[in-house]
Amino acid sequence: MNDLGELQLELMAHIAEAGTLSRLEEIRVAAFGKQGRVTQLLKSIKQLPTDVRAERGTDIHALRSAVESALQERKALLDTKRLEERLISETVDVTLPVRNPKGSIHVLSQTIEEVTTIFADLGFSLAEGPDVEDQFYNFTALNFPPHHPAREMHDTFFFRSQGSEEAKVLRTHTSPVQIRTMLSSRPPIRAIMPGRTYRNDSDQTHTPMFHQLEGLVVESGVHMGNLKWLLQTFLVTFFENDDIKMRMRPSYFPFTSPSMEVDVNYGIENGEIVLGRGEKWMEIIGCGMVHPNVLRNCDLDPDKVQGFAWGMGLDRIAMLKYGMTDLRAFFSADTRWLKHYGFDPLDIPSITGGLSS
Repeated sequence: MNDLGELQLELMAHIAEAGTLSRLEEIRVAAFGKQGRVTQLLKSIKQLPTDVRAERGTDIHALRSAVESALQERKALLDTKRLEERLISETVDVTLPVRNPKGSIHVLSQTIEEVTTIFADLGFSLAEGPDVEDQFYNFTALNFPPHHPAREMHDTFFFRSQGSEEAKVLRTHTSPVQIRTMLSSRPPIRAIMPGRTYRNDSDQTHTPMFHQLEGLVVESGVHMGNLKWLLQTFLVTFFENDDIKMRMRPSYFPFTSPSMEVDVNYGIENGEIVLGRGEKWMEIIGCGMVHPNVLRNCDLDPDKVQGFAWGMGLDRIAMLKYGMTDLRAFFSADTRWLKHYGFDPLDIPSITGGLSS
């Protein structure tokens, strides 16, 4: 047997015995690296005499092809073996309980899901808008006069103006989404707008960033009676309490006329607020008929269509429903608080199955 045959047998034996990918790589480098044995043979072809170069070159290339094929086959076999070993070692017994406690759904996320579920069942769609707003959407189109107090720095977070452009703001309510909705679609409109809002205020019941939900209905012939029925239905369903009483009091908002505030009855038991009992009243919702000027600003004719809107603080109704006393805890990231008030990820709210069961 010639030297090429002996080298091939030697390399094939090493490849067959390789038990790991790292060992196989060492064999490959020894054969085909810069100083590898097969590499040196390939370099020597051009130095051979002309009469033997063709035959010798063919044999060397045949050796290279045979060794390369053996390396590839062995690598595929070792890859398969390694995968099988991983599948065995990483097997998870899904019948066993989890080792670590699972996470929970934040009470505010749960509240948003509950409210959305209720209004979806009543035929409302979901609308969203940007947190950074133009003053047109946040104030002007909503019938706020140019020097209205709500535009002042003590209530609103203003951005620095860019050149001649009017300064943008962090939206102070989700009402700008109502304007965007009316400008982008035609009546009939039935939509709710949950989202973050921002005001320069912070204490036990106020935070600079909080959550609101507003609703809007625009179509021909709607009136305050429709609004009252809708809000009564929502409150009874959300708080899961048929005893809740609701009253509406005259109020003022630039974007509605007439405007109302909605109160619910409550009592104090063992130092806690209990809704649906007692003769005390708590304001919980602002609402009213959409102001004709707002409809005109959205290219709608107030003589042909009417609308009503309402808004509420999601953080506040969550506190009332689940017995919380300090809004700041919502954002504290205290795992003990989250564990106590959190919800199971699989407890998806539904009208038939229960909102918070």
